[in-house]
Amino acid sequence: MSVLPDDTIVGMVHLSALPGAPGYDGNFDAVRTRALADARALEAGGVDAIMVENFGDTPFYPDDVPKHIVASMTRVATELRRAVDLPLGVNVLRNDAEAALSVATAAEAEFVRVNVHTGTRLTDQGIAEGRAHETLRLRDELDSDVALFADVDVKHSAPLAERPTAELVAEAVERGRADGLVVSGPGTGRPVDANSLESVVARRDELGVETPVLVGSGTTPENVSGLLDVADGAIVGTALKAGNETTNPVDEARVTELVSRRR
Repeated sequence: MSVLPDDTIVGMVHLSALPGAPGYDGNFDAVRTRALADARALEAGGVDAIMVENFGDTPFYPDDVPKHIVASMTRVATELRRAVDLPLGVNVLRNDAEAALSVATAAEAEFVRVNVHTGTRLTDQGIAEGRAHETLRLRDELDSDVALFADVDVKHSAPLAERPTAELVAEAVERGRADGLVVSGPGTGRPVDANSLESVVARRDELGVETPVLVGSGTTPENVSGLLDVADGAIVGTALKAGNETTNPVDEARVTELVSRRR
């Protein structure tokens, strides 16, 4: 499922806290208005796709968000789908692939990101376990063509046991049937390790598949060109925000600058 062009830049729409989250201020219209403004600024700045996630919902549910989060995200994602003419992705934090796939299918989005699709990771929500067997079967049940992008060595987590990158990549692609891979630094906005990125791409090539590899954090105007010499694209949030602060609104001028410097 190739839903994104080469050298793609996916701009993040980080939602403010949704109803039910500790940080929610009681104004859902402000949440959706900010999301729409960020999406339009990303489109105007020249990104190739956008992705929406419930970034403000800390502390996150581990792997099964309540129905009201699914409802809120579906409403926002549907409005984003109508507002911008770009491929749309969905990520439901911390690791609710069922919710992400359901929201994406209902909103006619093109892809989802799943932080732990195969294997097991230690996170601040506890142990996160991949549920590839459920996610892929649900996609079939929904008769959905939403593509699935899976993280390798996902940020804000640690392995329970060290394993070679080659094994992780092969499992995600061959056994987990991921449509794309994401390689991140240790945290939001943190740069990816160059050796790790190169190892993932090299293993992908050894497997003889065309699964795209995206950088999942730390892309900036200064490093975007070099990263895209290796990877097929990048998911960018912090570097596109006013003042380089993740929780600030998208700054269209920063988007334009990064997009213009990708090659």
